[in-house]
Amino acid sequence: MTTIPFSENGNSPFEKLIGHNPTILKQWNILEETLWAETNTDKIMLEQIRRAMAFENGCEYCMVKAGKPDFNASQIKISVAVAFAELLCKDHKSILPAHFNMLREYFTDQEISGLCAFIAFVNASQKLGKIFNLSENDQPNAVIRL
Repeated sequence: MTTIPFSENGNSPFEKLIGHNPTILKQWNILEETLWAETNTDKIMLEQIRRAMAFENGCEYCMVKAGKPDFNASQIKISVAVAFAELLCKDHKSILPAHFNMLREYFTDQEISGLCAFIAFVNASQKLGKIFNLSENDQPNAVIRL
């Protein structure tokens, strides 16, 4: 059971929890759409980052949406981005300039900016899902069950 009841606003269970505040829901959705559509970062990479973060953040709702990340260590660019995202989830205070130097080996500053905005947004979304107690049973698009 979720920590607060679903509202009438929104299309997904996640949106129905934010939907208690329709203006926030509208802007949240606009930002999410913008982060996915207006980035110059590969969408497959973004999805792998989202999946890895779901498991790091412990958001069941997000974990079952598509399962575990599906890439291998030879995909260096994805591996670097995922490692950075997981570090942000674990302890954002531990991120150092050296981490950005590592990112610069594979990404432009514009890509790093967009990547960090995407990671921060997904982190916030997944942590909201976790604190709202969204579960795998609430995910209408579940691919796997935990």
